[in-house]
Amino acid sequence: MPATQKPMRYGHTEGHTDVCFDDSGSCIVTCGSDGDVRIWEDLDDDDPKSINVGEKAYSCALKSGKLVTAVSNNTIQVHTFPEGVPDGILTRFTTNANHVVFNGDGTKIAAGSSDFLVKIVDVMDCSQQKTFRGHDAPVLSLSFDPKDIFLASSSCDGSVKVWQISDQTCPISWPLLQKCNDVVNAKSICRLAWQPKSGKLLAVPVEKSVKLYKRETWSNQFDLSDDLISQTLNIVTWSPCGQYLAAGSINGLIIIWNVETKNCIERVKHEKGYAICGLSWHPTCGQIAYTDAEGNLGLLENVCDPSGKMSNSKVSSRVEKDYNDLFDGDDTSNVGDCLNDNAVKTHSFSKGIVNDEEDDDDLMLASGRPRQRSHILEDDENSVDVTMLKIGSSLFKEEEDDQGGSIHNLPVVTSQRPFYDGPMPTPRQKPFQSGSTPLHLTHRFMVWNSIGIIRCYNDEQDNAIDVEFHDTSIHHATHLLNTFNYTVADLSHEAVLLACESTDELASKLHCLHLSSWDSSKEWIVDMPPNEDIEAICLGQGWAAAATSSLLLRLFTIGGVQKEVFSLPGPIVSMAGHGEQLVIVYHRGTGFDGDQCLGVQLLELGKKKKQILHGDPLPLTRKSYLVWVGFSAEGTPCYVDSEGIVRMLNRGLGHTWTPVCNTREHCKGKSDHYWVVGIHENPQQLRCIPCKGSRFPPTLPRPAVAVLSFKLPYCQTATEKGQMEEQYWRSVIFHNHLDYLAKNGYEYEESAKNQATKEQQELLLKMLALSCKLEREFRCVELAGLMTQNAVNLAIKYASRSRRLILAQRLGELAVEKAAELAATQAEEEEEEDFRKKLNVGYSNTSTEWSQPRLRNQVEEDTEDNGEADNTEENTEIHKHGQNPFFKSADSSDMPALKSGIGQFQRASHFSEFRTFN
Repeated sequence: MPATQKPMRYGHTEGHTDVCFDDSGSCIVTCGSDGDVRIWEDLDDDDPKSINVGEKAYSCALKSGKLVTAVSNNTIQVHTFPEGVPDGILTRFTTNANHVVFNGDGTKIAAGSSDFLVKIVDVMDCSQQKTFRGHDAPVLSLSFDPKDIFLASSSCDGSVKVWQISDQTCPISWPLLQKCNDVVNAKSICRLAWQPKSGKLLAVPVEKSVKLYKRETWSNQFDLSDDLISQTLNIVTWSPCGQYLAAGSINGLIIIWNVETKNCIERVKHEKGYAICGLSWHPTCGQIAYTDAEGNLGLLENVCDPSGKMSNSKVSSRVEKDYNDLFDGDDTSNVGDCLNDNAVKTHSFSKGIVNDEEDDDDLMLASGRPRQRSHILEDDENSVDVTMLKIGSSLFKEEEDDQGGSIHNLPVVTSQRPFYDGPMPTPRQKPFQSGSTPLHLTHRFMVWNSIGIIRCYNDEQDNAIDVEFHDTSIHHATHLLNTFNYTVADLSHEAVLLACESTDELASKLHCLHLSSWDSSKEWIVDMPPNEDIEAICLGQGWAAAATSSLLLRLFTIGGVQKEVFSLPGPIVSMAGHGEQLVIVYHRGTGFDGDQCLGVQLLELGKKKKQILHGDPLPLTRKSYLVWVGFSAEGTPCYVDSEGIVRMLNRGLGHTWTPVCNTREHCKGKSDHYWVVGIHENPQQLRCIPCKGSRFPPTLPRPAVAVLSFKLPYCQTATEKGQMEEQYWRSVIFHNHLDYLAKNGYEYEESAKNQATKEQQELLLKMLALSCKLEREFRCVELAGLMTQNAVNLAIKYASRSRRLILAQRLGELAVEKAAELAATQAEEEEEEDFRKKLNVGYSNTSTEWSQPRLRNQVEEDTEDNGEADNTEENTEIHKHGQNPFFKSADSSDMPALKSGIGQFQRASHFSEFRTFN
């Protein structure tokens, strides 16, 4: 069974990180450049115990309830485990200690320092010390002989020495490494290791191979290497049984060999290619914990069984499962990463003939079963499938000659012919709710948006949901019991929307708390049909939406009336609502090489329902995935990917997506991220929460919201020209929403549009002046083409004063063209207005039987006059309504043209008069 690589997680701040297991293997212990030692119950532990030991911790070791650390204050400290209580200082150096290790029974420690010294100290009596001198540069690493006779050390002076502990002599020294003057400049930290139990072999990572030296004779028995190793090996570690050896390289490759057969049995690549600087084998089972030079912690599982024997099971079921998992969405939370690059090799297979024909359809397994398609695709281009091994005829002949032998003893043939060497499919991203934190957390945010916050608490004391509004004058905070285990939520000014998955007894439910309801019933619940789970929800103005596992999107009114139901083109990823707009992101196909293949739909659910984006591809950064999708406060669709790129819909450029911010540029560390909670176009603000060493914030203490500025990725923004170009186009994009509001009949601030136009024209005039100074007159005319008529007139005056007569002439011609275009536009608008007036005349002034009541008396006339007065007042109030960007302006077409409900058919003459206008 091939090893399983679990997604890496943040452990410490970027820098050298070390890792080890406790004696029982129940805990993982790490230390890093933040000076903390963390105790993890497992890789998914979100609340590890943390012990601060100093400014930086370079190395840690754990044995018999004693935790020792090499700290940046030049000391070797000891703490009790797992309490973490300080238990004194074992020894001091004049500079930093770089590595510390325990002996087999935990009674002694060895430490090496940058002052060239190696010390062995008794843990119970620190006065019992031995100092080893002989290195001419900082000591890199140490390893105790399991029999406590020898101690091996490596150094920046390029040597690897073996010391005899009893008399502190050096029986052997090998010049194996590249020389350097300090640990930070070393190409490799050369973490060597003795073979457990017997101590028969000493493993030393040298360049791209591991050299193994025999005890006492100190001869180089053999080297372990692999064609996939392209960079220097950094560290080695043995399995507890002493049969397997693992090594990590500076480019993130982990290789595992069977030392007896000298065969490579596993190859695993780091997700990001960072250097492996910590490697520790679980004391009882087939797990390897590893850390990188950026502070991340990872775990390999199923490396070997507890007895130390590799699994002989065929790769078929495992590989088929891994391959199928790419397409069912059941991947881990780190959805942006590719499959593990694990090599798959087996040591035994049944006797039989393997067909060596070129056609893969003819390939048969040794058991006679037809080859499955899942066996063709492997995670690693160097992986070997049993059915793809070419067994030479001499191999079979040897087997026939020796009936007593077994094919198990034959070496694995390394020649291979991979059938597929192209891009690998990317696991599909799971559905998520924007503004939420992962489901596995006991305390998590269900949603954080511009309206408020919904928190979920699910622990031994409480299983509840808290709803909090940013503006408490609108609604007060609410506490709800989470009896149905709701997992997704959304929040608007009108309602709180919750949803849960189905169980064996209960159906998936959609629960709405209608806060703005004027009656006494403020809650409603809808059960989904059997075998249909809600995966994403959102709220708009007067409506709610739920996307389900059946690829359906169900619309409801805010009061609980079921509306339209339509099919989604693919599995839902996320969706968001704002006013009448609904944006849906879904999987439109399978991505490759770490890329997601997403599509987006944008619908308007007002009176005139229409689709704006028809399943267009959603652009993402390479090897990234979607982390947030929503709307700006002004109603423009936006989204953020895992690389921190914020994109906004550019309505002025054919509904394309424009990157408007890169949050990674504002991060101080590589493991830091910003968690977006809201976007505002006026003023231009990106509201987000800084997360130190993680992608999401904790619920407590309450995170502080930061405001980031936007910046378009224009070239040469360090120059004055580049800065003004970026400012101009950013102003254009961030004020497109005003044109959208005006076009769709929403109210907006006319002063904001005028101010934006003024700023844009000023920037254009500044750029024109700069181009004039640079004698770029053609560029000046191009800039003038973006100006309004008044700005062009100012540009002509500037050109004339600058004595650029040809430019002034060109600008004058452009001004004439713009005036002609403006006049033509005004003429078209006037003609359209006249046409509408004639239509209105045709409707209102022509006396028809529809507009005449059967009985016309004074009481009815007074009633009609009063109704007109009321309508006039209502119209006036609508126009005086506050600046709500999604409040429709009153229009004459929205008011009823007929005051009387009693009428008869129109006369034929009136019909003919009406048709003349059409």
